[in-house]
Amino acid sequence: MKKVQNKKKKAQLPFRLNILFFIVFLLFAVLIIQLGIVQILNGEAFQTEIEKTTKDITKIPVPRGEIYDRNYNVIAKNKPMYAITYTPPKGVQAKDRLEVAQKLAEYIDMFKKDPEEKKKQLKKITERDKKEYWYLLNEKEALKKLPLEEAKEMDNSEQYNEILERITKEEYDQITEQDKEIILIKKELDRAYSLTPQIVKSEEVTPEEYARVAEHLAELPGINATTDWVREYPYDVTFRNIIGKITTEKAGLPAENIDYYLAKGYSRNDRVGDTGLEKEYEDFLRGRKEQVQYTMSNSGVILDSDVVVPGESGKDVILTVDMEFQDKVDEVLRQELKNAVKNGAERHLRDALAVVMNPNTGEVLAVSGQSFTDAKQNEIMDTSYKVLHEAHRPGSAVKGATILSGYESGIITPGHTEFDTPMKIAGTPTKGSWKDLGYVNDLDALRMSSNVYMFYIALKMGGEYNYQFEKKVRFNPAAFTQMRNYFKQFGLGVETGIDFPYESTGYVGPKPGAGLLMDYAIGQYDTFTAMQLAQYVSTIANGGYRVQPHFLKEVRNPSTGLEDFGTVYKTANTQILNRIVMDDKYIKRVQEGFRQVFQEPGGTAYNYFRGTNFKVAGKTGTAQNEVFNDKGELVAKTVNLTMVAYAPYDNPEIAIAVIVPNLDESSSSPINHNITRGILDAYFSLKEDRAKDDMKQDEDKQANQVDQEEQDSQNDQENE
Repeated sequence: MKKVQNKKKKAQLPFRLNILFFIVFLLFAVLIIQLGIVQILNGEAFQTEIEKTTKDITKIPVPRGEIYDRNYNVIAKNKPMYAITYTPPKGVQAKDRLEVAQKLAEYIDMFKKDPEEKKKQLKKITERDKKEYWYLLNEKEALKKLPLEEAKEMDNSEQYNEILERITKEEYDQITEQDKEIILIKKELDRAYSLTPQIVKSEEVTPEEYARVAEHLAELPGINATTDWVREYPYDVTFRNIIGKITTEKAGLPAENIDYYLAKGYSRNDRVGDTGLEKEYEDFLRGRKEQVQYTMSNSGVILDSDVVVPGESGKDVILTVDMEFQDKVDEVLRQELKNAVKNGAERHLRDALAVVMNPNTGEVLAVSGQSFTDAKQNEIMDTSYKVLHEAHRPGSAVKGATILSGYESGIITPGHTEFDTPMKIAGTPTKGSWKDLGYVNDLDALRMSSNVYMFYIALKMGGEYNYQFEKKVRFNPAAFTQMRNYFKQFGLGVETGIDFPYESTGYVGPKPGAGLLMDYAIGQYDTFTAMQLAQYVSTIANGGYRVQPHFLKEVRNPSTGLEDFGTVYKTANTQILNRIVMDDKYIKRVQEGFRQVFQEPGGTAYNYFRGTNFKVAGKTGTAQNEVFNDKGELVAKTVNLTMVAYAPYDNPEIAIAVIVPNLDESSSSPINHNITRGILDAYFSLKEDRAKDDMKQDEDKQANQVDQEEQDSQNDQENE
């Protein structure tokens, strides 16, 4: 019976094996068919996917354009230097960057020439930096610190941060000095964006470091040994505030304007003009980046590169400023500041400001701001930005605008007289001129600086034609708007339009009233900048045209290397902002009054300018001012000394505005006169010296030409 059962089992076994083999056969058949489909029908598509590449364009920075003065003396230039850069491919990981940093540390020393800077940077390495470094070096051990059960409840970022938290001080304290240098290098690599060059080290790269890195580039993926530049300013302090500065490569784009720059094609680590003319003319100076198209595999390996847009260095900006003259103007202001405080009386004097421009074209020839660094008045620094940023009460310097307002509004006519004696409106302090001047006409009022004459213009403009001492007056507040509108035609109280990122328009007093309009008429209420005063006096000097002051003379294309400068790309032409809506005879009348201030006895500037070869016209000014401390408490009552001038009066070449704020109220300093005289002396003596040099050069050229002709004649005779 058992034998029969065994035979049945043996019979069933082959049958089951056959079924199993048949199933396996079917599976293999299906697999082969599927492979055939993949190979025959979809093979080409899959092969294309395998070989698929991506193309990305990166933009490589070019040298910035340079800045020159009107005589082509360089003011801002690029100093070339060695640089080590890192351009990461797409998808590069932290561990990859660490390996590059470790290798690069063998060839460069980040702070070899500056041990103090090295100490400073090493101190900036944080606890987190050390933990992250330890993590990358000990990744397997680090991952064990977070059990799988805990990790399941966290996302990747939470897992990473939790692991860092569990790295102990004993572990990361094992990091050596060399490790810290690697951390510093890696931090520079971490700042790089895909396919965008990032400077790792530049200013202190030695030739030896450059050569070592260049020799081992194959071992340093993404690293390149190249050249870079750093901005230099040969004139150091002079005009420095106006030129401005650019951001560093580490700072990159200004955070407050980052979207604006990114939209214009900048990279986040680009250097851009941050202040001054570097910012104003960024579009010219930046140049055109070289655009390189990279072909990459799916794994991120760069297979090929091709320049699709050649780079072009930034354009050169030529300014209207004359740096030799600028130096002299700065020295005049510095010296007069020192002279004014020699006796110790000018306790609150801090600044001296001056603007010099061509009144016919608006070209700015020099701007100077010189300031004591502290209350001790020992050291002076350049603060030229103050001629645009800070506004002060101008005093009598604006009386030309007041007289013209009186003419145009019909309040006065040329030759009109008033009796100059103190005035008083009921309930207000007595107002008067610096002394009783008696009967004065419009020219006398300018020459001797009559306040009372201006007071009458203000009162009549407000509707009061029957002023009586210590009585109330009628006053229409619209008179304030009317007079301010006249002043604005000269640039007083409005933007001058100068090509600079920022300028103040001054302070506008909020409470119109008869007494305050009287103050306004003599420059004792609203405030104006030195640049506004320069535009105002230029408008009078040139016959009534308000021209836009400008620093830009021209823009030139980059040099091709065959010449010192490239071709002219753009020229800054004279821009007339408005013509004064007044009869020419009125402007000529004020011009005559301004001439008398400097050239006729009794003129407030006569004693300081008589006997000069150059004939000057203009107006002096003194304004009461107050000094307050940080708590808003009145510290002292002071005076501002101002002056506006132009020369020669019958064919003006230069216009000058000077403001010296906060001299002691009892000051007898003629600092405004001295500064103006010093600037005029410097201008005309420099003009004369240059004319002599030009004449000598012409004479030498002619002499050389005669010598050459004689030599040619002698050679001809010898040949015969």
